[in-house]
Amino acid sequence: MFHFEDGEVILIDKPLDWTSFDTVNFIRSLLNRCYGIRKLKVGHAGTLDPLATGLLILCTGKMTKQIDAYQAQVKTYTGTMLLGQTTPTFDLESEPNAFFPTDGITPEQIEAARVQFIGDLKQYPPKYSAIKIKGKRAFDYARSDEEIELKARDVRINDFKLNLDRFPELDFEVTCSKGTYIRSLANDFGKALGNGACLTSLRRTRIGDFKVEDAWPLEKLKQHIVDTGDEFKAWKKEQEKGLQISNSTPADCKSAGTST
Repeated sequence: MFHFEDGEVILIDKPLDWTSFDTVNFIRSLLNRCYGIRKLKVGHAGTLDPLATGLLILCTGKMTKQIDAYQAQVKTYTGTMLLGQTTPTFDLESEPNAFFPTDGITPEQIEAARVQFIGDLKQYPPKYSAIKIKGKRAFDYARSDEEIELKARDVRINDFKLNLDRFPELDFEVTCSKGTYIRSLANDFGKALGNGACLTSLRRTRIGDFKVEDAWPLEKLKQHIVDTGDEFKAWKKEQEKGLQISNSTPADCKSAGTST
């Protein structure tokens, strides 16, 4: 049984089409309904896009103070990028806006492009991102066709592996620093080839020492919370009862040790 109010670190395997915010709200609502916890701090340690799946760290109660530390840890992703087309969002959330021939691309060219993206880099975030600029999210500017200036950010890519077996789809594994946009990596990789590319799938498999294999599928976590709701409420009642007893002082105890 979890003790969410004291503070828990919960590993969740975020499903497709859910935002990270959706997941936080879902767990908070579930705890309110099943555990009777009405006021509880719940936060996540690193956003995943709706079209991405995988490891999402949720912190509750006192453990929300550790969110910044978890966010700063190195992350690993697996996924697929498609050469030969680009989209405004750098993934499949928007329709293609340009197409390029891929039959002239060689494995040697792909390797030469790959090594350019290992180490310390300057990376521009996608226009369609949640970065705040003058109080508004970048995607709000993009959706209203307002021009914005996005500043390059310092990121580090420790490892970047590619599998060419399904060319022009390239399967990859990336280990990188906080703040790295894999959508931007895919878009920039296409440019480095003199071509185009967009992200078609993404899964976060690791944050520091935390692995997605140890994470709860959201449906199973929901069922666990539902199943343990009555147990938690009974435990909470006993805790409160014990607290009331310890705070009450019998009359004979008050007089113990006093002189007359």
